[in-house]
Amino acid sequence: MKTWLMTISVAAAVMAGAAQASEHTSEAPKVGDPAAGEAKVNSICQACHGPQGNSIVPTWPKLAGQHPEYIIKQLTNFRQGDRYNEQMTPMAMPLTDQEVLDVAAYLSTQQQSGGMADPELAKLGESIYRMGNPQTGVPACSGCHGPAGMGQGLSKFPRLAGQHAAYIEQTLGYFRSQERNNDPNAMMRGVTARMTDQEMAAVAQYIQGLGYND
Repeated sequence: MKTWLMTISVAAAVMAGAAQASEHTSEAPKVGDPAAGEAKVNSICQACHGPQGNSIVPTWPKLAGQHPEYIIKQLTNFRQGDRYNEQMTPMAMPLTDQEVLDVAAYLSTQQQSGGMADPELAKLGESIYRMGNPQTGVPACSGCHGPAGMGQGLSKFPRLAGQHAAYIEQTLGYFRSQERNNDPNAMMRGVTARMTDQEMAAVAQYIQGLGYND
């Protein structure tokens, strides 16, 4: 009995010591520094995306107000070759892990500029966004991106509301042609494979004014 109790005591002491050592040696989770991110954005990102992440060129996306998790994913994909773009890949590859976190932390806190939609085209776009097209199997965009187009950060579903229509339409086309293929489980490639050009243009117009035309 004494031997058994001694064994238990020794094991408990070892476990307690290991726990204390873990507390002292484990690194705190890394978080982004918005101030450092602002400096980085102003030095390399603003030429295309604007100083606060609101691009003025409609084929370049607005990043202001985007979920940090989504920005981190895309920059990481560019760095690792899982996504390629002539402009973005060379810009993203030199970034360190910390710089990616900093940039995401800054951009996610900025105010997005929003946009206006073509009212006629947006009528079809709203129907597809909210209800999909049951006849051709196109699911509703709101299922993942939310009824207000705000996305879901933890799921890495991006905010769409207020995004440039030209960028949305271009991106949908890239998914359909599989020129872009970094969507988990090919979700977007499956959706866009069923969409017509008109549906893409309509959804893009609706998204551009989502939350700003009300």
